[in-house]
Amino acid sequence: MKITGIETFVVDAGWRPWQFVAVRTDAGITGYGEMSDGRNPYGVVGAVDDFRPILLGKDPREVERLYWDLYRMARQSPGGIASKAIAGIELALWDVKAKDLGVPVWALFGGPVRQSQQVYWSHCGSARATNWKVIGCPPIDDWDDVAALCEEVRKRGFRALKTNIIFPGEGRTYFPGFGGGATDQNITPQLLRHIEKQFEVFTEAAGPDVEVALDLNFNFKPQAAMRICKALERFKMMWIEIDMYEPRGLAEVKQSTTQTITSGENCFGIRDYRPYFEARAMDVVMIDIPWNGFARSRDVAMLAESYELNVAPHNYYSHLATMIGLHLAATIPNVRIMEVDIDDVPWKDELTGGPMPYKDGELKVPAKPGWGVDLDEKVARTHVWERGRGPGWSSASARRK
Repeated sequence: MKITGIETFVVDAGWRPWQFVAVRTDAGITGYGEMSDGRNPYGVVGAVDDFRPILLGKDPREVERLYWDLYRMARQSPGGIASKAIAGIELALWDVKAKDLGVPVWALFGGPVRQSQQVYWSHCGSARATNWKVIGCPPIDDWDDVAALCEEVRKRGFRALKTNIIFPGEGRTYFPGFGGGATDQNITPQLLRHIEKQFEVFTEAAGPDVEVALDLNFNFKPQAAMRICKALERFKMMWIEIDMYEPRGLAEVKQSTTQTITSGENCFGIRDYRPYFEARAMDVVMIDIPWNGFARSRDVAMLAESYELNVAPHNYYSHLATMIGLHLAATIPNVRIMEVDIDDVPWKDELTGGPMPYKDGELKVPAKPGWGVDLDEKVARTHVWERGRGPGWSSASARRK
């Protein structure tokens, strides 16, 4: 079997882009991978184009050899955009190999170790606060709307949710770490009171059987993050998620609080993760599979296991990434929970052939060959992300007028 073609797709997912790669073969098998980056989409697919010459004509089933060929080509810049491009290609190669053998990808890695995986409703309230028109749902105008959303989460069977700092009625979330505000990453008394109010509403409305988490992203330095964690200790939270490129700084935050600290979605490979593990800087390890690839994500998960840490697949993406995350969960023994976005563009299900069958806040491990779903290329080509367009989490274009 030989690789005959590689095609990429940059899909307009409402307020952020998704990127996919298709690896085509002379056996008529096409494998699909996701490598979504919300801020540099055409940079990622451009990197795939750069890798194309060393892939065409090669046997796609020799996944590890091809991975290291790609890695060596990008050795001087192995992280970031290059890593995401390599990850998308590698995911597509596993899809080809598993389809050729007629087995799910998890079977290539000795799974399954479980039949289903608990998931949590991510960006709960965040998506509706900023992009309610795109989603096709009522806006978040006040704290009563937030409480109603939490009740919806509970009634739909989800046992955990994660949110960001949101401002009901203002059509925005707090994201200066990604642009649109001061760069100092401080916390003011007013903002701290606002966060406390938000979690009074979330925890009371969600009830005692729904775990609630907060994602602080890159928005705060350690001193500010410590203040937020301390202020929220009275709430029984699933975790507080903090992105930070300084392992010792994150460890200082973790040591200062009784909160569970989750981090790592921005890391690439065991070299990036190992300093955090050695510093005991996190309690739960977030792994982005579309940025690391499947085998390298599993490497990180098993390294985490050696430090007695559980992992949580990061999944701010399409149903293809959700299925890929389920395959990873099926091959490792140390999963805490997995992320999914419920509020999304109304045609999301069409992209991979149908909705996800959530039941009691869980998804079954796929049983079909490959990832278990294919990318509908016609749908992908119908929704193309415009070059040069920025994401719409907290920008002025996303706000209610």
